[in-house]
Amino acid sequence: MKTQLLAATALAVTASFANAGGIERRGDPSMILFEKSKNYAEFSVVNVNPSVSGTPLPGVPTGPTGNILKSYRNFAGGLKMDVSDRWTLGIVVDEPVGADVDYTVPGAFFAGSDAEVSSLSVNLLARYKATDRFSVYGGLRYIGVDGDITVISPVTAPLGSGPGTPYTLSVDKDYQLGYLLGAAYEIPDIALRVALTYESKTEHDFKDNTGASFDVEIPRAVTLHFQSGVAANTLVFGSIKWREWTEFTVQPLDFISFATGVPRNVPIAFNEDDIWTYELGVGRRFNANWSGAATIGYEKKEGSQVGNLAGTDGFIRYGLAAIYENDSIKVTTGISYIDLGNANSNVTSFSGNDAIAIGTKVGFKF
Repeated sequence: MKTQLLAATALAVTASFANAGGIERRGDPSMILFEKSKNYAEFSVVNVNPSVSGTPLPGVPTGPTGNILKSYRNFAGGLKMDVSDRWTLGIVVDEPVGADVDYTVPGAFFAGSDAEVSSLSVNLLARYKATDRFSVYGGLRYIGVDGDITVISPVTAPLGSGPGTPYTLSVDKDYQLGYLLGAAYEIPDIALRVALTYESKTEHDFKDNTGASFDVEIPRAVTLHFQSGVAANTLVFGSIKWREWTEFTVQPLDFISFATGVPRNVPIAFNEDDIWTYELGVGRRFNANWSGAATIGYEKKEGSQVGNLAGTDGFIRYGLAAIYENDSIKVTTGISYIDLGNANSNVTSFSGNDAIAIGTKVGFKF
């Protein structure tokens, strides 16, 4: 049953835009270890164009926000080598989290505010096949995160200043070591694979403008991947992911809010809920070289208050992918439409949000 090529490439490209916690952009990097060729290298790029806007909540005397999220590109590359019948080694370099927020419309509550978060992750991976059906895998992850934030509003300020004073913060990339562990069960004759991956948290140490330290945690995650042939040249695949986003907070100690009339330190960004993300897809081989896939992704709308640098709550994602493959190359192109859920912050009602993501992955077999 020649269906193995469909799952990893189709899902990776059409599902590359994730909105969990507002900053997640890439998923579990370990799936490259299951590529079928002896040696394999890949490069991918995804371009995302979001549209997220809102209007003031009743009683908030400001104007609409306009689109607060900027378009961005996300890159990744990887190499996988079978060094023996049982051992596979791999390396993946990607950008697991990020944010590009900009309040450009005059008159909005946060007019002039912006935030940019970038990351780089180097993942060293290994897989051991205990039997033809059972394998274990894992590796180390060296993850760096940095950011530049400006917050301008009538009720916020740097420590020691009055309301309305712009707050700016720039933190250099802080690298921390994490790990992932997983196990997989396969039945090759029917292209069945079930794999469970655990990704550890990483805690990044930053300093505010006074020199005081504060931590930002990229939280732990658990992902269940699955695929199975259901008919000749037809594959069903998907994933279920949980990430502990309640542990994510950006709260420099010198950022002060006067919203209650009493100055107090509050987070700039936060998430009130852990997030479950679901993906399901169907792939079909048309001939020796061409395949296609359709996917759907879902995150439940939690209904909790969101941060003003997020603006969404849950999503439904629809994706299509086309895959061309021969003995030496595999090219996957995918497009997704993401219906981003409505959400309320403490001052804004965000609605009518969506995004378009277009991605390409090129893989080389050698």
